Amino acid sequence: MLASAPATWLWLMAAVATAVHVAALARWIPLRRFRVAYPLIIVGCGAGAVAYGRTEGFTLAAMLATYAFSLAGLTVGLFPTRRLFTAWALEMNSGVTRDRYDVPPSHIAFCVVCVGVMALAAFALTR
Repeated sequence: MLASAPATWLWLMAAVATAVHVAALARWIPLRRFRVAYPLIIVGCGAGAVAYGRTEGFTLAAMLATYAFSLAGLTVGLFPTRRLFTAWALEMNSGVTRDRYDVPPSHIAFCVVCVGVMALAAFALTR
């Protein structure tokens, strides 16, 4: 289904997924350093993943769909942890540092399942 879509729409889908993901995390993690660095990191990693996938024989449609769907899954998967992120960011702004930032295992499992399901959906839709 997505394999026959024009590349322009796939790039737009990836850009929207990136914008929504970055905006959500910027809201959940109110640190200036994070808001500046994270968009650059996520775009760089996405471009690297698309480029690497292309060298391994995957189509552009498959790589862009996987990138967009995986980011959407990551955004949904991190939703339960948003309050912890906000609390930790406010602690960091006030100068408090911790040795460990413990995330509940259920949050990690939910995030892994969300990203996995969305990546599999992207794979299924590009075949």
